[in-house]
Amino acid sequence: MSRAAFLDRDGTLNRKPPDDQYVTHWEQIQFLPGVATAIGLLNRAGFLVIVVSNQRCIAKGLIQENELEAIHRRMCCEMALQGATINDVYYCPHDKQPPCFCRKPAPGMLLDAARTHKIDLSASWMIGDSEVDVQAGRNAGCRTARVLTNGTTAHRPDITGRSLLELVEKLLR
Repeated sequence: MSRAAFLDRDGTLNRKPPDDQYVTHWEQIQFLPGVATAIGLLNRAGFLVIVVSNQRCIAKGLIQENELEAIHRRMCCEMALQGATINDVYYCPHDKQPPCFCRKPAPGMLLDAARTHKIDLSASWMIGDSEVDVQAGRNAGCRTARVLTNGTTAHRPDITGRSLLELVEKLLR
């Protein structure tokens, strides 16, 4: 079985848009410092790297699924050009209501990826910048890491740090 690092997208890989705004065009993606280096370290350590992202903007009609998938393909290509492989991308296109199985903090995206890629969830990590990311990781049986952007966290992750790179360096020690 493989192990994976599940990465949230907005706020972990790229700058998070302001509240109630969404990334709907490639030009809005601004990778955070050290992201490619961090993903490359995970690759070399034998982790599959899988992005898991709530994308409510689809349910709101702000972007079509094929447009979101094009953004994700380009994201993967840009990382690959920097020596960093993203093995797969999962997203939840649903709104908050009614509840679904895939929208974080539900574990659906992580469980689907685990089945598809034969991942040992107990040997894997969920890394994100929000409470729902930590909850999703716990709900799936993963260890958790949180990028602290403001304040503390109620759902205590296994590790915290100021960036994806700092977290990856900690979890690889």
